[in-house]
Amino acid sequence: MSEVRKAVQKLYNTYPFPPDPLLDEPPPGYNWRWHYQSAYNFCTGMKPQKEKIRILDAGCGTGSGTEYLLLHNPTADIVAIDISENALATAQKRLEKSGVLNNFQGTITFKQLPLESVNTLEGSFDLINCVGVLHHLPEPEIGIKAIAEKLAEGGIMHIFVYGELGRWEIQLMQKAIALLQGDKRDDYVDGVKVGREIFATLPENNRLVTKEKQRWQWENQRDECFADMYVHPQEVDYNINTLFKFIAVSGLEFIGFSNPESWQLERLIGKNQDLINRAKNLTDQQRYRLIELLDPDNTTHYEFFLGKPPLVRQNWEDNNLLKKAKPELNPCMLGWESKSLFNYQFQPITIDDDEFSFMQYCAKNPSENLTVGDIFSQTNFTLDQVRLLIKKQLIMLVIN
Repeated sequence: MSEVRKAVQKLYNTYPFPPDPLLDEPPPGYNWRWHYQSAYNFCTGMKPQKEKIRILDAGCGTGSGTEYLLLHNPTADIVAIDISENALATAQKRLEKSGVLNNFQGTITFKQLPLESVNTLEGSFDLINCVGVLHHLPEPEIGIKAIAEKLAEGGIMHIFVYGELGRWEIQLMQKAIALLQGDKRDDYVDGVKVGREIFATLPENNRLVTKEKQRWQWENQRDECFADMYVHPQEVDYNINTLFKFIAVSGLEFIGFSNPESWQLERLIGKNQDLINRAKNLTDQQRYRLIELLDPDNTTHYEFFLGKPPLVRQNWEDNNLLKKAKPELNPCMLGWESKSLFNYQFQPITIDDDEFSFMQYCAKNPSENLTVGDIFSQTNFTLDQVRLLIKKQLIMLVIN
């Protein structure tokens, strides 16, 4: 085992992460990125036909994400790996204590394993979840290649890595703590102590203090979070250009960011049509780069989906095909049956009367096997309105 990997393992054995409390009940709400049907629908425009799936939680930590994977995919076979034995022990306790195993009909396997060694696992996976891991590897390129090889054809992968522009102050504090620790850098308890003393001592208007109070102070009350942010022994931060070079190494297809609202240029310069027109000449990557340059505080991380071809995607521009499709409600929604509800991003929205009426029919599927055309014959809904519901991720379409 490399010295870097040993150091990372020691950090997470000292401070298992994330430090979410163990509950006596299943976790609240939902995370659609870990719900295979909803994530697949986001990536392809339609509900997956495959029902029995395999999921890899690549770097599960203390199991907060793993718990949602079980909750959202109750018949899946799930493998969760991590380098820290203490984090894995916490993850198993979390599942047992919350009771999510009671209604889980699939299989869950925990394994202490470096991410780069996933080739030792049997078979391939339809969904791979890799959040907050690759940027901590000694060589992230080796890691992303390894998990890409384990992704099944037509499979999807969700990744979360750090962004350099929004973490500038964090980088400075990391370097300051390291300087003051000297040869005690592998003492993470001491690192947390030094870091907290720096924040307590710096002038109140200091830029690092100001940013900490604005963005991170609440979560960093926990030493585990403070250590993960400021005394981590290995971190690689990306910008859009280095990110897409990194993605290219995987050989997978970039599907899109899973927080698309953050990557809309109109929210920044939409009031100036000349600037918007100039931006139309940019490639997608250039447009993303422009967004992070104009709004660096919003680029603390990148969260995105990759897919392994052949991955069929549907834009539903064909009217005849759209009429033949069978619509269902997106399972990641809270508050239905109401016109005021939370959407897949857990944002409050209000739907109009026509949308509500159409979605009532969708709620009857799949038991009544209604097509979009069938519902059309009983409502005043238009195809463009259906496309808008698809875009909002309120419904999923099934093609037989």
